[in-house]
Amino acid sequence: MSDGKLREAICAYGKSIFDRGLTGGSSGNISARVEDGWLMTPTEVSLGTLDPAGLSKLDDGGNHVDGDAPTKETFLHLAMYQERETAGAVVHLHSTHSVAVSCLRDIDPADVIPPLTAYYVMKIGTLPLIPYYRPGDPGLGDAIGGLAGKHSAVLLANHGPVVSARTLEAAVYATEELEETAKLYLLLHGRDPRCLTPEQIAELERIFPRD
Repeated sequence: MSDGKLREAICAYGKSIFDRGLTGGSSGNISARVEDGWLMTPTEVSLGTLDPAGLSKLDDGGNHVDGDAPTKETFLHLAMYQERETAGAVVHLHSTHSVAVSCLRDIDPADVIPPLTAYYVMKIGTLPLIPYYRPGDPGLGDAIGGLAGKHSAVLLANHGPVVSARTLEAAVYATEELEETAKLYLLLHGRDPRCLTPEQIAELERIFPRD
């Protein structure tokens, strides 16, 4: 995909995410890998009003070289890219149901949401919880880096999900699948849902391997 088309795609997906209430205000950020670095959404800009020309450009060293100032959570994205060579895009949202799950006390920090559906397993797999860090704390990048090599997505406690995938489209779809499964999990919380078995999970992972 050319630089221009990728910029347009980031803005189009950002508007779709915002219009459907998956993140509000100026929260949430999107990035995509390009040949010589990354494109990122700017800081303090709503995903619903992105301008292709205003997207931040970072070089392959993570330095801001063009466009508006990048999101202050740039380090979240770079931590995922540094550990996942196949990652072509990263999406971070403050989506309501995913954030709600991240606030629960009785969740397994090694695998926050159980395998309720096949598509959740196919797109997310296991989802570890990153302990709470204040926004902008660089220690959060180190915490993500410690898990990103084994997981394509992580959930930040009291904050929201960070999801990577090979393409921008795949990262957006995986983030949406996570949000829908978080909603299902909250609806079923406190009950005894029937989850996929280890054998069913192994079959899915064999047939539909994640990046």
